[in-house]
Amino acid sequence: MHEALFFHKHEKGGTCLLCPQTCRLQEGETGLCRVRQVRGGRLYSLNYGRVGAMALDPIEKKPLYHFHPGSWILSLGTVGCNLACGFCQNWQLARGEARETRPLSPEELVRLLTEEEPLREQLGVAYTYAEPSVWYEYIRDCAPRVRELGLKNVLVTNGYINPKPLEELLPLIDAMNIDVKAFREEFYRRHCAGSLKPVLETVSRAVGRCHVEVTCLVIPGENDSLEEIGSLARWLGELGRDIPLHLSRYYPNYRMDNPPTPPATLKAAREKALKYLNYVYLGNLPGEEGCHTLCPCCSRLLIHRKGYTVKNHLLGGFCPECGHEAADAFCFS
Repeated sequence: MHEALFFHKHEKGGTCLLCPQTCRLQEGETGLCRVRQVRGGRLYSLNYGRVGAMALDPIEKKPLYHFHPGSWILSLGTVGCNLACGFCQNWQLARGEARETRPLSPEELVRLLTEEEPLREQLGVAYTYAEPSVWYEYIRDCAPRVRELGLKNVLVTNGYINPKPLEELLPLIDAMNIDVKAFREEFYRRHCAGSLKPVLETVSRAVGRCHVEVTCLVIPGENDSLEEIGSLARWLGELGRDIPLHLSRYYPNYRMDNPPTPPATLKAAREKALKYLNYVYLGNLPGEEGCHTLCPCCSRLLIHRKGYTVKNHLLGGFCPECGHEAADAFCFS
């Protein structure tokens, strides 16, 4: 156990202030995330230094297409999540069910990154798989050490975090993929036990502070209308037309048995989103043109992707055909 931050103590327990759930907990109770618990009048993180999944991944798998394309990154995941999505793709980790963890202290992580041969040439650490924000104290301790090695910190997150903890963490983060699950409050209430507004606030705060890409899992009959996809893309475009949006194909999982997203639905959604954004990608749909990066001015192929194999055609950050400067949309340093 590790004492947790962002706790307001009251007479019979306290309130966790890490995320918008603001769980009010009595002695011995655990929050919705299942990993923050009140003991002895204090809040503790039950998953500090506990790793439930670890792998060396292509950065494109996060998915991050404009952040050091073609690089590999060490992915770490714990257990727990502060939402309760019925369609969760990583529910074994997120709900902490039937998943063993192994201890990995910040010091041990540094040793791995500096001494293990396969890890010495990779990009950094991605905190991913389950929700990294409920691993807050561990990430706060690891991220500065990762930075000291000249490596990058990446969050793959649902964006469900309060402003104060986010502001304290952002200076340590180099890139985020933020999952905007839908563009309707009703969807978040019904399917996720959460709210859309805090997620949009996280996106707004992160843009310009670190590299940001956004993912939306498109679920048939739930969040797949062209009107909703267009509204999300329009809102993102107002923050910046170069923000990459990943529209990902849904497959039945956990408690939701809707049929898989038809490819035609994803293609139509991409065309709609491209009215407001320069870069829109299709995920979980191998072999489609929606995985490549095209020049927003002349449609020249800039980055070709086949699986996780990447071929970069940019010339010094410029389109080789029309000279459009694409460098601002990418992070190479």
